Amino acid sequence: MDFRRLTIEDSLKLPDEERENLPRLSLEAIKKFDPHVKAFISVKEDVSVEKNGKFWGIPIAIKDNILTLGMKTTCASKILENYESVFDATVVKKLKEAGFAIVGKANLDEFAMGSSTERSAFFPTRNPWDLERVPGGSSGGSAAAVASGMVVAALGSDTGGSVRQPASLCGVVGYKPTYGLVSRYGLVAFASSLDQIGPITKTVKDAAILMEIISGKDENDATTMDRKVDFLSEIENGVAGMRFAVPQEIYEHKIEDGVAERFEESLKLLEKLGAKVEKVSIPHMKYSVAVYYVIAPAEASSNLARFDGVKYGLRVKEKGLREMYMKTRNVGFGEEVRRRIMIGTFTLSAAYYEAYFNKAMKVRRKISDELNEVLSQYDAILTPTSPVTAFKIGEIKDPLTYYLMDIFTIPANLAGLPAINVPFGFSNNLPVGVQVIGKRFADGKVFRIARAIEKNSPYNENGMFPLPEVKA
Repeated sequence: MDFRRLTIEDSLKLPDEERENLPRLSLEAIKKFDPHVKAFISVKEDVSVEKNGKFWGIPIAIKDNILTLGMKTTCASKILENYESVFDATVVKKLKEAGFAIVGKANLDEFAMGSSTERSAFFPTRNPWDLERVPGGSSGGSAAAVASGMVVAALGSDTGGSVRQPASLCGVVGYKPTYGLVSRYGLVAFASSLDQIGPITKTVKDAAILMEIISGKDENDATTMDRKVDFLSEIENGVAGMRFAVPQEIYEHKIEDGVAERFEESLKLLEKLGAKVEKVSIPHMKYSVAVYYVIAPAEASSNLARFDGVKYGLRVKEKGLREMYMKTRNVGFGEEVRRRIMIGTFTLSAAYYEAYFNKAMKVRRKISDELNEVLSQYDAILTPTSPVTAFKIGEIKDPLTYYLMDIFTIPANLAGLPAINVPFGFSNNLPVGVQVIGKRFADGKVFRIARAIEKNSPYNENGMFPLPEVKA
């Protein structure tokens, strides 16, 4: 058994004596590779294996903004550096009930604000394909842990592409469900109308298996839907007869040559498999990044107000209450978090609410309507997941250039649509991803399309995208 290539599906076929060893093999891989990759903020050394639940013993990582009882939840921030989780997030509770063995909490951009995991307060995570490069973000630790074979799967959170973009840069599968399918209870909030928890796995089927477990109505999260979605039964049915839309607007943006080539190659593959691919116009899609960077910071400025040095987390002692608030937040929050809080506070202020936030909400509705109109006529929308492959750590200094990393992933969050990254080939020896965006609650169809790409990709080995050889 090659542990690094092990999937959830394969794990279920192992004899009990081999399955009991999986957490130990995971911890050994972490010990070997993580000093170089730095995917984990904390590791649980004493993982007990109990034969409870169908998925008992299968090692999984949890992004460190999802509460996990018995472990710290730091959000990769100094303000929560020593915060111990006081309960299990609903998704964690479901994973534990299914038998998964949680081996560690994965690194992220502080409070999930970033696209490279360079903005962790503790250390940057490195891309297993090239340790000089970023793994993407904000769920970069989760993606790097799966790509390097330290765990079988991981959970991340996706606010503007934070599961799909690192999955693309690391060559793994990353899935953002329809908004409301997965409970956010126990996820430390960034932007509540955009956040969704999703799986990062080595195969499309593994992501669908995890969705079967973590989805469902939750009385602790009023935004969850009481809606049964079948993720698996049609996953092998192919794409013959389907129609796919490619937005013309994506070609207005600078896309790395190798990424553009792989994307066009994936479109030809789908046509060869019996699907029809057509270009369409989604005029307001070009405003997605601008809209996102008004709405997300506004929601963040409200959500992060709770970290004030009074209730929990860091407290820096000062003479007065106001001074304590200010010093604690200034010391506890990193530069990017402070920037977004300030932008959000500005756009929500009485003088600028109509000019910025209200206008952004109206354009969000326009974008959502246009995407839904296209999806009423087509089975899915296809784009590259990221316009570029993994860039070097420290290479991008300008925040605006950095924000454009999520240009193709943000629209699905604004409209609450399901979307997946499927690894498809390389550009300059670095992984490239194709994104499939589906209609609300058509998550099963998104998995079916993604599986067809994965199954027929000329780049895959034994039905799976190759894993990097980590230079440990």
